[in-house]
Amino acid sequence: MKLISYLDDHRVNRIAYVEGDKVFSLDFTGDMVTLIQDGSESLNIYVEQALKRPALSLQQVDLAAPLLAPAKIVAIGKNYAEHAIETKSAVPEEPIVFAKFATSIIGPGADITWNASLTNQVDFEAELAVIIGQRARNVAEENTLDYVFGYTCANDVSARDLQYRGKQWVRGKSLDTFCPLGPWIVTADEIPDPQNLGIRCQVNGRTMQNSHTSKMIFSVPFLISFLSHHFTLLPGDIILTGTPDGVGAFREPPEFLRDGDSVMVEIEAIGQIVNQCRVTAA
Repeated sequence: MKLISYLDDHRVNRIAYVEGDKVFSLDFTGDMVTLIQDGSESLNIYVEQALKRPALSLQQVDLAAPLLAPAKIVAIGKNYAEHAIETKSAVPEEPIVFAKFATSIIGPGADITWNASLTNQVDFEAELAVIIGQRARNVAEENTLDYVFGYTCANDVSARDLQYRGKQWVRGKSLDTFCPLGPWIVTADEIPDPQNLGIRCQVNGRTMQNSHTSKMIFSVPFLISFLSHHFTLLPGDIILTGTPDGVGAFREPPEFLRDGDSVMVEIEAIGQIVNQCRVTAA
């Protein structure tokens, strides 16, 4: 199933089930993390009840990020060999792990914004986002997909000058608005194999990244197991699984995002998220 968050007429965040172009609001006052924590049985009851009420049109609703307040966003660097090669780096022998802050999350149609005095090297990174469905600690790789609630599209927007100015990446990765997510969460039962999805990014309609999740160095099951052996993963936690080659920073010459640019991330079986870039004066 597909689940969205949207803002109602009173600008209150609501959760809904999407079927085709119809939106069925759940009679649930919590956020998406709480809904995930409540488990699949509770979710199914809310959906069954929602289907008995009149539907909205998808075009009527103001989509928000499907998940706004995860306990953590864990990201993986250089998880596609071609991307590692384009950065002139060695292919990693184990996952490169970093974090993004939840305050960087925005939804479909929201602006990616930055101040020109802070950075002028803003880049795009199309990524498959994994949403954890239950507490995971020391999980065996063969069991890890049982811990996945669903998947969504992500753009790991990155200020390259800030990212590489120090040894830690979090500053350049966590500016407000630097984690577009959406358009919805597709539950794990609809994506039995996360390593079998096309992934691409377009800037102003021009394809910049075009790859496939089968090219990940470390698979989704491996990543969940690896991370769970280092720290506890909680319901609603997000794992950004890395970006393929084609990012702007390593093109000749580099092609960074500019004011007015439109960025689309699209993943097969999930959908696409589009955001505009807005630069404020230095």
